[in-house]
Amino acid sequence: MGKPTGFMEYKREVPKDIVPKDRIRNFNEFHEHLSMEKQQLQGARCMECGVPFCQSGMTLCGMTSGCPLHNLVPEWNDLVYTGNWEQAYKRLVKTNNFPEFTSRVCPALCEAACTCGLNGEPVATRENEYAIIEHAYAKGYAVPKPPKIRTGKTVAVVGSGPSGLAAADQLNKRGHSVTVFERSDRIGGLLMYGIPNMKLEKHIVERKVNVMEKEGVTFVTGTDVGREVKAEKLLKDFDRVILACGASSPRDINVPGRDAKGIYFAVDFLKANTKSLLDSAFQDGNFVNTKEKNVVIIGGGDTGNDCVGTSIRQGCKSVTQIEMMPKAPDERAEDNPWPQWPKVCKTDYGQEEAIAVFGHDPRIYESTVKEFVKDKSGKLKAVKIVKLSWEKDEAGRMVWKETAGSEQTLPAEIVLIAAGFTGSQKYVTDAFKVEVNQRTNVNTLPGAYETNVKNVFTAGDMHRGQSLVVWAIREGREAARAVDESLMGYTNLMIQ
Repeated sequence: MGKPTGFMEYKREVPKDIVPKDRIRNFNEFHEHLSMEKQQLQGARCMECGVPFCQSGMTLCGMTSGCPLHNLVPEWNDLVYTGNWEQAYKRLVKTNNFPEFTSRVCPALCEAACTCGLNGEPVATRENEYAIIEHAYAKGYAVPKPPKIRTGKTVAVVGSGPSGLAAADQLNKRGHSVTVFERSDRIGGLLMYGIPNMKLEKHIVERKVNVMEKEGVTFVTGTDVGREVKAEKLLKDFDRVILACGASSPRDINVPGRDAKGIYFAVDFLKANTKSLLDSAFQDGNFVNTKEKNVVIIGGGDTGNDCVGTSIRQGCKSVTQIEMMPKAPDERAEDNPWPQWPKVCKTDYGQEEAIAVFGHDPRIYESTVKEFVKDKSGKLKAVKIVKLSWEKDEAGRMVWKETAGSEQTLPAEIVLIAAGFTGSQKYVTDAFKVEVNQRTNVNTLPGAYETNVKNVFTAGDMHRGQSLVVWAIREGREAARAVDESLMGYTNLMIQ
């Protein structure tokens, strides 16, 4: 454990971010970090509780409490405290293939479940994780470690997001020959093009991909499996196939005026922005430019927030974020006790930046779009929204109704739809003839990863629906274990 009295002696300390008006000048990561000495004191606050909720990954009231990867949090917090950074790295990567990603983009489920947070402030676990992995790269602990023995078995992974990469990493470590197919021009999937640079700079993704390449994983980009490459060819050329293509079908908003020019899906907006940044520092013009435009974003999740931050960096005239749900309380409600995930209002980096630039929170709650208004040339000029009220129907379900007389018209030349995703893409599932459920996620037996098609497995958002990066990594690890067992008759790959 950390220092026995550490949680009483040391206050939680996390580094300050670069102030909003400075950080919006570029697309760089804006989190500053503590010195190694200060970071060790944060490790001292961990008490290695008798029941470590931080690593439990339990589902409580439909929400995850603690780390789904079951990271050995108390162990490496203690190793941070004692300055044993190399051993801390070894314990960290025992359960997590990509701490360089999760320490940047994970909402820190571990911290929300930390016992110290019950009557005080939780241990700064995510920042400790960041310090461990970056120290490991700096000191050479995270160098490539190719397997000494190859099994002669081959696996194709379709999709290079966090679940596909985790499966590939695990199976390659086992000694199988793994080829990852990616339809985009860069490896990383969601990590590369779905998450903006200010949350995850792309050289961090490329750094890990380079390590995996040197360890023996083969990456093939610009290849759209299911269209350019037939499913039959992969099943013939490889012993096993893992489908990890994500939940790639965005949910649309079908109201009058939907055909107006200026309406984009958020995922397309974010991808084009990041690709243009990487390709040419925006010199090619191949992105949706919100400069001097009124922007309306439909959706209140992480993707919507990323659109707010991106639009502000581009120099938008105004930005408004429409959310159907009511504003969450500022503090835990009595029916939302620890260690449940706290259902409280979170003001994320994009909203912070909007407040700094425009002087107010960009979110409008309990509202939905009623109409997209076009000008004579068919271009978007405004969005009509209406307030909602939530009521219980006869079955006890909460349903929404429009509030009469509450319509409001917002000026808008750009609308970004960030309303989530409906599931896997049909052309991929049709190509492999795999069954899907009502949500169009690839169907498997509960807790399993093999599909109805022999030798075809699935993992990640394509399997469980839109979720967190940390859940995608866990799914990739579990799918790799299932594939390994099917190839070898047994498996020694760890899930946790």
